[in-house]
Amino acid sequence: MPSPDKIKTILVIGAGTMGHGIAELAAVAGYKVFLADINNDIIKNGLEKIKWSLSKLSEKGSLKESVDSIMSRIVPVVNTDPQGNFTKEFENAIKESDMFIEAIPERLDLKQALFKFIDKNRKQDTIMATNTSSLPITEIASATSSPELVVGMHFFNPPPLMPLVEIIKGEKTSDNTVSVTYQIAKNFGKQPVIVKKDVPGFIANRVLARFLNTACWLAYKGLYSILEIDSAVRYSLNFPMGAFELADYSGIDVFYFVNKAMTERGFKMTHCPLFEQKFNSKELGMKSGKGFYEYPKPGAYVRPQIPKDIANKVDPVLLIAPAINEGSWLLENDVATKEDIDKAVKLGLGWPKGLFEFADDFGIDKINNALKQLKQIFGYEEFEPTNMLKTMESNNQLGRKTGKGFYEYRKVEEVSKKTLIIRYEKPIAWIVLNRPNKLNAISPDLIKELAETLDELELNDDIRVLIITGSGRAFSAGADVSAFVGLTPIQAAIFSKKFQELTLKMEFYAKPIIIAINGYALGGGLEVAMSGDIRIASETAILGQPEINLGFIPGAGGTQRLPRLVGRGQSKLMIFTGDSITARDALSLKLVDKVVPPERLEQEARELALKLAEKPPLALMAAKISIEQGLESNIWAGLNLEANLFGLLFSTEDVSEGVSAFLEKRKPSFKGK
Repeated sequence: MPSPDKIKTILVIGAGTMGHGIAELAAVAGYKVFLADINNDIIKNGLEKIKWSLSKLSEKGSLKESVDSIMSRIVPVVNTDPQGNFTKEFENAIKESDMFIEAIPERLDLKQALFKFIDKNRKQDTIMATNTSSLPITEIASATSSPELVVGMHFFNPPPLMPLVEIIKGEKTSDNTVSVTYQIAKNFGKQPVIVKKDVPGFIANRVLARFLNTACWLAYKGLYSILEIDSAVRYSLNFPMGAFELADYSGIDVFYFVNKAMTERGFKMTHCPLFEQKFNSKELGMKSGKGFYEYPKPGAYVRPQIPKDIANKVDPVLLIAPAINEGSWLLENDVATKEDIDKAVKLGLGWPKGLFEFADDFGIDKINNALKQLKQIFGYEEFEPTNMLKTMESNNQLGRKTGKGFYEYRKVEEVSKKTLIIRYEKPIAWIVLNRPNKLNAISPDLIKELAETLDELELNDDIRVLIITGSGRAFSAGADVSAFVGLTPIQAAIFSKKFQELTLKMEFYAKPIIIAINGYALGGGLEVAMSGDIRIASETAILGQPEINLGFIPGAGGTQRLPRLVGRGQSKLMIFTGDSITARDALSLKLVDKVVPPERLEQEARELALKLAEKPPLALMAAKISIEQGLESNIWAGLNLEANLFGLLFSTEDVSEGVSAFLEKRKPSFKGK
């Protein structure tokens, strides 16, 4: 029976793009490596690339040995003669090796012939692994006498840098073979996931196919432009690249062939014609100089210019829902665990969150609604929500907002005060202005309760980010004028100062405050909004400072903060006329930072809050202080403050954690210490 400690020599067959990277990993891990290919030129080129890669790693201090020492463990082997017959040299390497990793072209006949030859000449209990990305492990294993020893070991390009390896179990692969291969991948410094069933595309490629195909259909049908989709992918979902940008970068032909191979083997997907059109036109992306975008010359990558201000035109849930549906199918059919599925998309595709983390954040009900919408538009059964997603919705397991979805969360606690609702959704908290019958007008009681609540949450270590919004159809329509009746000038001035204390508290608060403007933000409501750090507005929001129409002026910082945000002229125009503006106009003036459809306001605010909650709390606080106080002083004082805070942060545990996580290529866990 194979065991990890018995494996000393590994034969890597294929010295091309993937093979030489796998050989490098094995050699760095301390194994003797045979690197085989059909001629010396290919092998020589592969060895040169390994040496170059090792040199770069050595320069960064990432190697424990010298480059020459590692290279000495790699032995080149020519595996076929000019007539295509396997060589004696290759046969001897097989007999000496304890494990094989195949990385030859994606042709089943070639792989089966290779595995048949290996099977005849190998030592007993030698694991035979294939790096295939699209072919069934079971069909490759059928060429051997011991299919229980054949396993998928799918690396991602480039192997030395990409942390994920999918370990795929064929129909007859033994649990021991999977376990040993898993450990070898870990010895290589990788983070493996186990694919328990031999399904086409395994995990990452299936998920990516659903995502790209959906984006393609939305563009092909003219619902959105390629730029609008890629902007939403890059800036709303925060993926490393837009959908079409990624297709260009990796090669449209690559996705075309992989998707074709998957559907030929049972993956149910209606192919979007755009990919085939580009393939037939030989517009393959960066490699050909033109794909969905154009490049200076073939092979010269210049990142496409994708404007950020059009990201909100596409609901990101529409784009990611089919991928989540695919993930739930994998989970429902016991192909992989939810943890491994989430790990695969984060490490293999570079997505900022796992599929089920996205689902829980967006809400299972919204995922199902998006899938139903897509099915209604296109008519394809592949958009039908899985039974798992339907059951979760019927059981009110909607994700973070109900405390349970694919994962469990701390129960959402809600506390009602006289004028506010506080919702604890750790690590974030919502403060909801709750006077809907008066459009959440600012009263002395509301000012007092909001100030007290801010103080409580500032000292709550479980809360890292705050979101302030309003109930009903307004954020806040301004100060409660009825409370002003009978005020003397001195009482009005005191009210103004108390209100200003609240807005100053917000501006210099120790934690980020996101303002979600869901309707009217007028007068004092806008002054509260301007005191937050980031303002996200619904498309239906109306903003303004109408105090002049009642005979007075803004009294909670409006005459000071508005000019700082939109400039003197525009602030005077708004204050002098008392006219209101739309959310889009506010965005163009930089009075708000983002505008989204009303149904996505809560989702967008939560997404941003959760993203900020993962950052180091002390650094966020220092950055906020430096920005706010720097803007209120001269540049010399601001720079001095920045330098002092920068130095002070180096005494924190969070900096040590951040640096360690960067070097170890893992996600940091900041504690605020």
